[in-house]
Amino acid sequence: MDRRRFLQLGACSILTFTASKYVFATPQNSASLRIIATTDLHSFLTDFDYYKDAPTEKFGFTRAASLIRQARKEVKNSVLVDNGDLIQGNPIADYQAAKGYKEGKMNPAIEVLNAMKYDVGTLGNHEFNYGLKYLDDAIAEANFPIINANVVKADSGEPRYQPYVIQEKGVRDANGHLQMIKIGYIGFVPPQVMVWDKAHLEGHVLAHDIKKTAEKYVPELKAKGADIIIALAHTGPSDEPYKEGAENSAFYLADVKGIDAVIFGHSHRLFPNKEFAKSPNVDIEKGTVKGVPESMAGYWGNNISVVDLELAQHGDKWVVVNGKAELRPIYDNEKKMAIAQPDDEMNALLAPVHDATRQFVSQPIGRAVDNMFSYLALVQDDPTVQIVNQAQRAYAENVVKNLPELAGLPVLSAGAPFKAGGRKNDPTGYTEVDKGELTFRNAADLYLYPNTLVIVKVSGAELKEWLECSAGMFKQIDPSNEQPQSLLDWTGFRTYNFDVIDGVQYQFDITKPARYDGDCKLINAQSERVINLTYQGKPVDPKAEFLIATNNYRAYSAKFPGTGDSHIVFAAPDENRQILANYISSESKTHGHVNPSADKNWRIAPITNKVKLDIRFETSPSEKAKQFIQERAQYPMVQVGTDEVGFAIYQVDLSQ
Repeated sequence: MDRRRFLQLGACSILTFTASKYVFATPQNSASLRIIATTDLHSFLTDFDYYKDAPTEKFGFTRAASLIRQARKEVKNSVLVDNGDLIQGNPIADYQAAKGYKEGKMNPAIEVLNAMKYDVGTLGNHEFNYGLKYLDDAIAEANFPIINANVVKADSGEPRYQPYVIQEKGVRDANGHLQMIKIGYIGFVPPQVMVWDKAHLEGHVLAHDIKKTAEKYVPELKAKGADIIIALAHTGPSDEPYKEGAENSAFYLADVKGIDAVIFGHSHRLFPNKEFAKSPNVDIEKGTVKGVPESMAGYWGNNISVVDLELAQHGDKWVVVNGKAELRPIYDNEKKMAIAQPDDEMNALLAPVHDATRQFVSQPIGRAVDNMFSYLALVQDDPTVQIVNQAQRAYAENVVKNLPELAGLPVLSAGAPFKAGGRKNDPTGYTEVDKGELTFRNAADLYLYPNTLVIVKVSGAELKEWLECSAGMFKQIDPSNEQPQSLLDWTGFRTYNFDVIDGVQYQFDITKPARYDGDCKLINAQSERVINLTYQGKPVDPKAEFLIATNNYRAYSAKFPGTGDSHIVFAAPDENRQILANYISSESKTHGHVNPSADKNWRIAPITNKVKLDIRFETSPSEKAKQFIQERAQYPMVQVGTDEVGFAIYQVDLSQ
């Protein structure tokens, strides 16, 4: 039976479906079921910012746990699920990865989910960042099934993980009687995980399309007796038409007959939310897509999802007849006050790992003579990217000395701002490393991910095209338009794709349209934004060869020109973050400090015309940001307001 049709006619009607073999009379019984969900916790378990070494009210599972307990108390029947990206992304995770499992202590993220009695979990793409063995060791400790349906063994095609699970759950019906309902869960991860963690996964597993995998397994779940099917989909939303292999497939799952609710995530956004008011087939009041309740609870425990399903019984079967989804935040951004208090049990459980993590990230590694703040990282050369590029370039140059076939080639480095406002959803999400003593905490703030260094060989032409991909960060500016114009393309481009390549000099002409879109796909073949590209003062020869130090994510993706297997000449065993920490330590021992000051090797080309332009961008609203901008802005700029999210809006003069 098509549940959406059933929903439209109502639970209490006599239903006849001419297109179906099923005929239902008035349901003999009813019940409700609440799904409570977390997603993208990234091991932000405590309400503590280890990068700033300060408490916070804005994120942390320990506060989300309070909301979970409250949501459970409100109803007779509930299940609790996690949607992945659990064991990576925070200094707690770094500490655990450095320590390993030799001491027999379980992963703290799994430990807290066990303590909260989660029913089911699924894998996110970042679960694979430390390799399959590390992941296997972590999930083996879970007291609940962790499922995934679309990652299979490379040799046999058999599921690498349990693809789904059916749990029989006792629920209280409307009359207070205990009923047994079979709940099916199925999990998914973006197939792009094969690109992002190719070094760990190639030859071991394959990842299939999410929607097609759902269409394969959902009938199997139904055949095995599942009354209700909940998709735990670590994938984001998209308004684009379905395309096989899509990274963001959450909305497509509403088309899979038999799925009753979708918990999704990955993109660190919120659903239901007014942001999706114009999305087709979306009801943001009910939190549904084509009638199917769906929810995405942000990231780092800043929200939980609450999905309420209404059930009706027909014979020995239960069906979903209605549903709605909502979000519950731990912090009120408008009132700037905490909604949820930390959970005492979670605080006590996490106290040892909290103390150990603070000690771990407080290890001194050197000194810096300049502040490293990323407030301007998207509009001018920036110290937080500069120091990463310096470290990568120094490491690569040392490697190349011992590789005769590469010796003599110019060594460059590509780095991107990892913390520069998130996806325009976090006005506090900026790197802030003060000059003076540096610790591993600071290195982790400067380089968030456990990537490893890879060197690729590119031509001068590919180098330019790589930078053209980066140029998609900027919107096209109309020199004749006196109205306010936005500088940054927050929706179409991710800041972690804004690669700055150090070792060459260049400018961006943003009066021209972007040559590539946010996925580095060619959209305007006649447009060229990168101008005045030089190496050591001379124009870059398209046929010249260069080495670029980057990370495994970028090198193996084959997304940017000059990347992919055929370009890789060296894959280091060392993490970029450890390379950065070692560089800071080495420079400090040799010179007494490290100098991260931006060398200003790139800029936005001056826009000279008779019309005075009103070009605007967003950044941190903090006083520290305001002071830094006053002192370090490469172009004249002034704050002209604050947007609805809380970002400071600056007007920038690009005529100079």
